[in-house]
Amino acid sequence: MIHVQQDKNVKNRHLLHSSIFNTTLRNWHTLKTELSPNNLMYPVFIVEDDDIIQPIDSMPGVSRYGIKKLKDHLEPLVKKGLSSVLLFGVIDTLPKDEQGTHASSLENPIIRAVPKLRSWFPSLTIACDVCLCPYTSHGHCGILFADGTIDNNASIHRIAEIAVAYAQAGAHIVAPSDMMDGRIGKIKNNLDKHNMGHKTAVLSYTAKFASGFYGPFRDAAKSQPAFGDRKCYQLPPGSTGLALRAAARDVSEGADMLMVKPGLSYLDILKEIKQAYPEYPIFVYQVSGEYAMIHHAAKLRAVDFQTALSEILISFRRAGADVIISYFTPVILDWIQLKSKI
Repeated sequence: MIHVQQDKNVKNRHLLHSSIFNTTLRNWHTLKTELSPNNLMYPVFIVEDDDIIQPIDSMPGVSRYGIKKLKDHLEPLVKKGLSSVLLFGVIDTLPKDEQGTHASSLENPIIRAVPKLRSWFPSLTIACDVCLCPYTSHGHCGILFADGTIDNNASIHRIAEIAVAYAQAGAHIVAPSDMMDGRIGKIKNNLDKHNMGHKTAVLSYTAKFASGFYGPFRDAAKSQPAFGDRKCYQLPPGSTGLALRAAARDVSEGADMLMVKPGLSYLDILKEIKQAYPEYPIFVYQVSGEYAMIHHAAKLRAVDFQTALSEILISFRRAGADVIISYFTPVILDWIQLKSKI
């Protein structure tokens, strides 16, 4: 019998402390989870009244902005490296109807704001959320049949119209959040017909789950459904297979980038989609309920704010997120800037 002598030093291969005893060593183990301004997208709510700032009660520290207040709000963030924003329109006085007419009208606050943002901040990449719910009288994300169910064909036709309107206003990215079947292909075709396909990217809300974490956003966007819920078109929280099928569908229809929403409860989905499509930029949306949860926990001193938020951001990056959409972007930019000076 041949005896193989065990390497006396094999136990040393399993000692970890020697790899993490100083900052440089720790950084070498975490390079793929680091954050730069390019890893952040800042969601911004824009209202009809150009001269106001409206604090959002359910999202302390977050406000809706009139166009004349946008420049002052965004200018210091752009100086700190902010590279992209995601815009949401909110209407009060413009009438809402079953077709969401003002989602694409010239009076829409997004359509009015985008050209100004392009002029003020030439380096800023502008994404526009494409959906009907803030503009429809029923508050749903598509066009409805008489019985209240979704008319998918009519919905994607309307969604594609809105996407083109935002692209023509100057949006670099259109981001359909409606979760209708076939909307990516319809949008891409419509952009091509209007000679916008070569200069407008499509960021798909690919895996958007029917989540309990959207409440504060619905307050902010004034988009609460008038009846029922959105479970017939947003994904069930327990469904992995549907999320992967949705990603495959959107990739086949020409999506340029993919998103998982919400973030913290769906890290497994985020990782699976990134592994399935490593060549695509993957976004994760840290949604309003996650924002509120972290804010209030820190306010009550249940957690240390910077420690807890940093840990969550690292988890997004570790799971595969290339870009994090977060209402905390202003404070994260401050952290990044401070770190760069150390």
